[in-house]
Amino acid sequence: MKKDIILAGVGGQGILTIATILGHAALKRGWQLKQA
Repeated sequence: MKKDIILAGVGGQGILTIATILGHAALKRGWQLKQA
């Protein structure tokens, strides 16, 4: 089953930080990851 997580934000570093944290967790689980 495919699941997508979409994060959107404006301004500060908060959205970048949470994307990095979730990205590291996804890679540890062997999930595919795309961050733009």
